[in-house]
Amino acid sequence: MPPWVHTLIRTSLSLSIVLALVLHASGYFPLTPVGRLEAFAYDVRLRLLLPGGVDPRIVIVDIDESSLLEEGQWPWPRRRLAQLTETLFNDYHIRLLAFDIVFAEAERDPTLAALDASTQDALRENTAFQQKWAVLRSEVSGDARLAAALRNRPTVLGYAFAMPDQQGADLRIGQLPPPVASIAVLADTPNPFATATGYSANLPLLQNSAQSGGFFNNPLLDQDGLLRRVPLLLRYGDQLYPHLSLAVVRSLLGEPPLTLITGAGYHAAMGDRRVEAVRIGAFEITIDDQGAVLAPYLGRQGSFPYISAGAILNRLADPHLLTGAIVLVGATAAGLMDLRATPVQNVYPGVEVNANLIAGILDQRLHYRPAFSRGLEIILLVLLGGLGIALGRWSPLGALLGMLTLAAADVALNLYAWQTWRMVIPLASTLILLFLLYVLQSSYGYFVQTRRERRLAQLFGQYVPRELVAEMSRRPGSYGLGGDSREMTVLFSDIQDFTAISENLDPHQLTRLMQFILTPLTHAIHEQRGTVDKYIGDAIMAFWGAPLPDSDHARHAVAAALAMKARLAALKPDLLAHGWPPLRIRIGVNSGTMNVGNMGSEFRVAYTVLGDAVNLASRLESAARQYGATIVISETTRAAVPDIVCRELDRVRVKGRSQPVTLFEPLGPAETSLAAIHEESTRYGQALAAYRARDWAQATVLFQQLAACYPDQALYTLYVKRVAALSADPPAADWDGVYTLTEK
Repeated sequence: MPPWVHTLIRTSLSLSIVLALVLHASGYFPLTPVGRLEAFAYDVRLRLLLPGGVDPRIVIVDIDESSLLEEGQWPWPRRRLAQLTETLFNDYHIRLLAFDIVFAEAERDPTLAALDASTQDALRENTAFQQKWAVLRSEVSGDARLAAALRNRPTVLGYAFAMPDQQGADLRIGQLPPPVASIAVLADTPNPFATATGYSANLPLLQNSAQSGGFFNNPLLDQDGLLRRVPLLLRYGDQLYPHLSLAVVRSLLGEPPLTLITGAGYHAAMGDRRVEAVRIGAFEITIDDQGAVLAPYLGRQGSFPYISAGAILNRLADPHLLTGAIVLVGATAAGLMDLRATPVQNVYPGVEVNANLIAGILDQRLHYRPAFSRGLEIILLVLLGGLGIALGRWSPLGALLGMLTLAAADVALNLYAWQTWRMVIPLASTLILLFLLYVLQSSYGYFVQTRRERRLAQLFGQYVPRELVAEMSRRPGSYGLGGDSREMTVLFSDIQDFTAISENLDPHQLTRLMQFILTPLTHAIHEQRGTVDKYIGDAIMAFWGAPLPDSDHARHAVAAALAMKARLAALKPDLLAHGWPPLRIRIGVNSGTMNVGNMGSEFRVAYTVLGDAVNLASRLESAARQYGATIVISETTRAAVPDIVCRELDRVRVKGRSQPVTLFEPLGPAETSLAAIHEESTRYGQALAAYRARDWAQATVLFQQLAACYPDQALYTLYVKRVAALSADPPAADWDGVYTLTEK
């Protein structure tokens, strides 16, 4: 394929990514995953750049667990709340009190109810009593007492609106406070504020006694349930009502009129009139297209002083914390259900959300999404998209560095706008664009430019585990298909008496059994970076040191042999469950110089190893039967694994090879060898020394003792028979202790 075709395909795919994200930014084709990542990016910036500290201007009087233990379960008697209010103003001289609580129902006092009933019976006609009772009742009523405590003081009560899709949407309980504006002031401007259909407000007696009121529920939770935005105003009927935080700020400022700022700046230039801000007194608060502001969290829970309500009632609070403070009464006790999920903390008191809003308005540190953010996002996507496509012509390293530079610049400018101008500019879409463009450019280049290397890796994939294939792809010059001579280790394994076992199985059962045992054995080889050469029926041939060099090839091979032995033993219960007999494996391992590469004929080739060292490994696997050993390794392999406990089996000449070789049986790592194994090895070493010293009598005694102590060890029985034969027919004087194996 010509290079210009690849360039055209790569550019077209890149432009499609840019177009999809531009459509998302413009609102024509929203992408849900991008929206979620944008929310996540906002949360990360928020947590990373939290101002921190504790704001002493606002104090939270907390109805916490300790307060409930002292004062009893909620709701408390209204007289107790009246006492709380009077104590805060009279004893602690607070500046303003706001309740993040709604008093929607009259207090139920059984004593007053009984007296009211009596006044309707026997004392109904007693005019003097009725007049005195009316005065006295207002004095002893908890609601009246709380109303008196609220009256003529800077107090704000909270309430809740019900939205159309909520339960109780048509309820109208209590009395709403006076609205702050009429919807009529918007004239032809679109109304951004959510419309409530019901409310649960305070008793008229209490609301009329308080200075103001504000709603505290939030209908604008994000899809993940986190509280990031709070509506400043909600519409009910033709009127607008303030959030509790806005009502508190208005009370602090002396109840100035509220002004809606419409058709300013960007939207006016675009011919789109909308409400962009709310002004109260000297404060101007930018709102979004739903009339909401971003919650200006100061930090995690505890960013404002908390005082237990019980401490206030018992006058145990520190006056310095409360004098001149704005006090919010709220609940953090788990059972009172005023806990929220926020970006800064999963469980966060709702009353502290309101405290953050009040502080944010007073300090004018509310972050906002500017009206031009959508247009700016589109411009950034187009600009970064063009630069990202151009970087595709660079080298892989240059493209990576270029993309990282663009991403760093994007993040730096975004954080600068956040900190300096308190603007929340979209970030996720631009970072996603850069990431996708880099992945596309690099992966496309990889698939086109490294086809040859991938074909070689696929070719080797039939021999080696996936991990080595991946490593070979990263190191294309470290292997080859041609013949090579190098130091390697080879392993041969065979299932003992498998031919006899297979004769009793039908073809289907035999196939299942082969797969059942060869799969875990192959896994053991692959886990030690081995290359499977071939399967010969139930036998496996594998080697280490090719195609990738392996300086620890002997150790990996012996570890694989030990793992194969353990895994076959672990399969015994499963074999019995399938009706198959237990199996034993024989393994031979040898290290030495071998020829490796693609070998064969013009018709068929295979990647394999050849040489005398390979033949010796095959002989060692066969010799394992004679010694009753599972694994037999050569002296060269033994020398490469000094930390593995091994038992010397014999010095032999294998068939077809004149040079003697010492055989060993690996028992396991030194740190796992038991004292019993050590004792047995010591006794065996003494018997073997007597045998090689031609002390037939001593050797006979020692080997017979070993055979009696360890009847399952065929090795000792073999030596008992061999010593008996040699003592009956002693070898020549130049006998070197080497035994000649007559079987392959």
